Amino acid sequence: MKTVATLLVFVSLAIVAIEGKPGIGIQRCLCRGAGLKIVRPKLIEKVEIHPISPTCGHLEVVVTLKNGVGRRCLNPESLFTKNIIERIAKKTRSAQ
Repeated sequence: MKTVATLLVFVSLAIVAIEGKPGIGIQRCLCRGAGLKIVRPKLIEKVEIHPISPTCGHLEVVVTLKNGVGRRCLNPESLFTKNIIERIAKKTRSAQ
């Protein structure tokens, strides 16, 4: 009986200790890998910028292509992507 009680206390403490730890290494990013360096601008329908967040540790730029071709991730370090981000920032500043 004492063994069962001791085991139950040990398991309870182990569960509490495991649940209390942050999720190290858990990344739920939309993009896997570096992403594309360039996409033909005429094919871009929509641009989504996802900043660094607790679920993903890096900036993500996702473009939706016209004609239902799909979504592609862009490399945020490429000059092409930096120019797109800059243009979007200018449009939002001028709209305000």
